[in-house]
Amino acid sequence: MPGRVVRRLGRILGRRGAILLCYGAVWALYGYAQVASPPPDQRGLQPLLELWPLSVWGCLWMAAGLLAMVAAWLPQGMDWPAYPALQLVVLPWMGCYLMTWLMGDFPRGWIAAAVWGLISVPVWVAAGWPEPPRIKRVSSA
Repeated sequence: MPGRVVRRLGRILGRRGAILLCYGAVWALYGYAQVASPPPDQRGLQPLLELWPLSVWGCLWMAAGLLAMVAAWLPQGMDWPAYPALQLVVLPWMGCYLMTWLMGDFPRGWIAAAVWGLISVPVWVAAGWPEPPRIKRVSSA
């Protein structure tokens, strides 16, 4: 029974939906963590925090994540807003970490920028994937 449920969910979601659901959950949880338990060392994010407080950024991460989790269940072609939403929240994060590293304020900034950049690559890859056609069952009568 559980195997059948998993296979059915896999058919409903498809590859694109699975990526959106997983990344959406990670983005939403990361955003929640920024609001509920902010990191003690925020030097790498200081320029962004001058624009908006961390709670606002956390809410943006959660919103992007929730959008992706909802879009995961939509058919291909209707799920497209989730892909740029997931990227748009990462880009300022990456840029800020890189900038604070270049300015000498956050020595590990290049690592954080690289990690976020690499984590977000599969989102762009999945955005270009066409879903394979569904195989229709042949009923033997």
